[in-house]
Amino acid sequence: MSKKILTAAISGLRAEIVQVEGDSGSGEFGQIAIVGLPDTAISEARERVKSALKNCGRSYPRRKITINLAPAHLKKRGSAYDLPIALCILNLNNNFSFDFEHSFFCGELALDGEIRPLKSVLPLVIAAKQSGLKAIFVPLANAAEAALVSEIDIYPVISLSQTIQLLENKYKINKYHPSSKNLNQTLANPLAQIKGQAQAKRALTIAAAGGHNLLMIGPPGSGKSLLAQALADIMPDLRTQEQLEVAQIYSVAGEFHQIQNKLHRPPFRAPHHNASLASMLGGGRGPKPGEITLAHRGALFLDELPEFPRVILDSLRQPLEQRQILISRAEQHLYYPANFLLIAAMNPCPCGYFGDTAQECHCSASSVQKYQQKISGPIKDRFDLQLNVPRLKASELKNLPNNNIESPLNLIAAAQNKQYQRQKANNASVSINYIRYWQKTNKEAEKFALEAATSFNLSARAYDRLFRIGRSIADLENKPTIESIHIAEALSYRFL
Repeated sequence: MSKKILTAAISGLRAEIVQVEGDSGSGEFGQIAIVGLPDTAISEARERVKSALKNCGRSYPRRKITINLAPAHLKKRGSAYDLPIALCILNLNNNFSFDFEHSFFCGELALDGEIRPLKSVLPLVIAAKQSGLKAIFVPLANAAEAALVSEIDIYPVISLSQTIQLLENKYKINKYHPSSKNLNQTLANPLAQIKGQAQAKRALTIAAAGGHNLLMIGPPGSGKSLLAQALADIMPDLRTQEQLEVAQIYSVAGEFHQIQNKLHRPPFRAPHHNASLASMLGGGRGPKPGEITLAHRGALFLDELPEFPRVILDSLRQPLEQRQILISRAEQHLYYPANFLLIAAMNPCPCGYFGDTAQECHCSASSVQKYQQKISGPIKDRFDLQLNVPRLKASELKNLPNNNIESPLNLIAAAQNKQYQRQKANNASVSINYIRYWQKTNKEAEKFALEAATSFNLSARAYDRLFRIGRSIADLENKPTIESIHIAEALSYRFL
């Protein structure tokens, strides 16, 4: 006789419902056969389940047991199947009156029967809700994460014994109710703490408002890294759907704890230049999101840009255009989202002082050229905003931070709200045809942009970016029309 318990399997960032089927028959006493493309962790579940059942005082069927994880073509990974397998085995010798047909279980078992937390719980719960399941049973430590999915009942479980008592109607588990924390805290003006660099601050404001990529070049100590970190604080809060997208990514990556208390804020990733290709793009033996996906809906900061291997930088070209990354493997093809703002900083030469007004550069012309050529033309062209960040003057260094400077936070948030109301996306992501043909553009601005493209030999991409950036500048100024002055400012950020 076959019994079924429902759980789910991860595939990329999504999950698919899996039926855990149990059947008992003749054969060697205590033998468990698990079929349905299980990995090593699932194959080892038979020993964890045996010990957990024994330590919970439950008898074990005295015949061979076959556990099937259906559908059989789907690869199953991880220890989330421990609890469903244990319940499926128990259900062979018991006629529980519990409604398994509309319930979902997941959890790793300790040898004493304790239910340990998992990673990737959020996609499992989303799949359960989409399948119409009513009750979701997850480890207690994962309850807050699972509760991000609305309009579904989450029940936290702490042990196999407690779960068995629930099935026998000897124990009642209360639904999980998340604490109502006010995460939307007002931030101080982060740009007020940075001395000087007015042009860089303006560029940061435009980048945050429209989601535009930004490249900063300057000598060591000019404040490039500090400016990049300030960008994370001036980006607007995530919308509800965006929060769920980001939470799902970090859940699959096993890093949900990093964002649990700041779900409303855009993620900010700053990988070191010795990061591997797989860690940047995603994939690996058990595929997981890379840095560009962990930066989804936020910012990816590449400090010391020329120090990153050329293969990594060039691999960013496709995600920057398509806003997603395809991970191709022999067994499967996975799409990970990668809609991020790229911000990068670099020195102008190996010593860092080429063009500096105060300190002499000791690099030869060929070494300067070789250093700058580490950044390919196609990658450089994808930076909408490019600017020099010069050394601060002594008079600027002695000044105290000016906290009276008006904060750009409300201005940026208002500009981005206009974009989402108008086109359901920021200016960097929306189709250029929408910007060019459906948004009002002053005829003089069109003429000016065309003349600039001819004079400076702009690529088609750079030409289109003038209108995107011009639209963001107009949004910051609450102007309905893209004017020549907006195109002129956008053009000023195209040449270093």
